[in-house]
Amino acid sequence: MLLSRRLLLAATFALAPALFAATARKPPSRPASPEDATAFKGAIVVDAATGKVLHEDRADYSGPPASMVKLMTFAVLHDRIASGALALTTPVKITVEDSKIGGTQVYLDPRETFPVEDLIHAMMIQSANDAAHALARTAAGSVPAFVEQMNAKARALGMTHTTFRTPHGLPPSGRRVADGDLTTPRDYALLCRHLVQNTNILAYTSVRERAFGPNRTKGPLKMDNHNKLLGKVAGVDGLKTGYTTAAGYCTSVTAQRDGRRVLVVIMGSLGPGGEIDKGKTRDLKAAEWLGRGFAALPAVPVAAAAAPKVSDSLVTPAPRAATSSAPQPPPAKEEPVIKLNLPKR
Repeated sequence: MLLSRRLLLAATFALAPALFAATARKPPSRPASPEDATAFKGAIVVDAATGKVLHEDRADYSGPPASMVKLMTFAVLHDRIASGALALTTPVKITVEDSKIGGTQVYLDPRETFPVEDLIHAMMIQSANDAAHALARTAAGSVPAFVEQMNAKARALGMTHTTFRTPHGLPPSGRRVADGDLTTPRDYALLCRHLVQNTNILAYTSVRERAFGPNRTKGPLKMDNHNKLLGKVAGVDGLKTGYTTAAGYCTSVTAQRDGRRVLVVIMGSLGPGGEIDKGKTRDLKAAEWLGRGFAALPAVPVAAAAAPKVSDSLVTPAPRAATSSAPQPPPAKEEPVIKLNLPKR
């Protein structure tokens, strides 16, 4: 009996190194990080020129996009303007319904009237829900009709896991996530790529600050862009952030460096331990993923790098007749990437 136990122990010690080596060689399914659980619920980075996915993590996570919804609102408005059905100068008479939307706003008053372009600036810079509602109502005759156009546009772009129910991204009255706007990082990257390639959205999303309503009785409202990476991370010139309790902090961000552009979409971000951190973790992750995206792009051939630069159609698309009066984005400044200590908000 004693001899058998000694033989068993000897065999175990003999096999231990092999068993340990086999275990050590097995890689983890994904890099371990204590913040991964709350840093975001889904993310993706894409080459804007080709649509190639450069990096992804739970890119098919489905959840509310919050105010990123306004990117699709812009896409539909752009189509209406390009078709001649709407103009940047079209006056929009504000209604009581517009003024009562709530959330982030420019405090529209039913006694006011603004041109379409002013309201687009308010929607994209200030993330004004009242402006988005007024634009949707004016462009399609009613908000429900406009939302139908948003969903038709999503289908046309191949956004198969997306449903829009509002032009602004506010949660439904019943607070059931399933009853509100829903999308995925992968789907939203499709929308962002469409926007930078086919519209002049960067002329609006690259603006850091602007006054709204210079002729208002109470004076103009100073609008500050909610995208705090503008001017802080090299080449960033769009697109749109968002936050609700259900959505967490979300962002669709793009940057251009050395004539090449990448897109990052992050959804469901929170601070360590689920902390409400005013988007600091989201912004740090967005900066990090932009860096990953540019690092993953193929090297530019020497001949191409030496060739004279031509205008980048992704930044300054060819002007369309219906939108020729829209401002064009300023050239992106090559500033050092800041991954830490973003300004507190």
